[in-house]
Amino acid sequence: MRTVPLISVLFLTACVTINIYFPAAAAEKVADEIIKGIQSEKSIDTDSKDLEPQVNINGMQRIVYQLIDATIEFVIPSAHAANVDLSVNTAEIRKLRAKMKSRFSALKPFYASGVIGIKSDGFVTTKGKVALKNRNKVKKLVSAENADRQRLYQAIANANGHPEWSAQIKSTFATRWVSNAQSGWWYQSSNGSWKQK
Repeated sequence: MRTVPLISVLFLTACVTINIYFPAAAAEKVADEIIKGIQSEKSIDTDSKDLEPQVNINGMQRIVYQLIDATIEFVIPSAHAANVDLSVNTAEIRKLRAKMKSRFSALKPFYASGVIGIKSDGFVTTKGKVALKNRNKVKKLVSAENADRQRLYQAIANANGHPEWSAQIKSTFATRWVSNAQSGWWYQSSNGSWKQK
């Protein structure tokens, strides 16, 4: 019985490439859900039946699940990856969503007055003149909001086992922030000009 040299086996397995396509439609759905939740008057329902159940697993179980997940990703063709839902039910994501929702009530009047707007990259910036008494407040709000948005995108990518998706998630959210902007808010188009919704 001939045995295949170990080097040959390693070479063959190294040549296998699995392309996991970014699930753009699922990302848009998640972005809309999160943005509408942040901007709604209702409180975020963390006990919703739509959320994934929380499971306590120890270190060894986690490793086994990760191995099973990696095996499944290897076996299932990449074309099926586009039809998956993105997971957004982690403690970090819930915490970020809650912080952003509580901050929204302070940001909303500045959106409405045109003091702040949504840049083409989906981040918030001061757009108009800020009254001296509000400058420090607006600066802190904008800085905190942008930091949480960046953390949210990375947290979603990490929660789905693809940290490299962060830039694509950010890009998806950028368009959805504008789509979900309220009437009268300012946003920056891709060519850099400012428009009012």
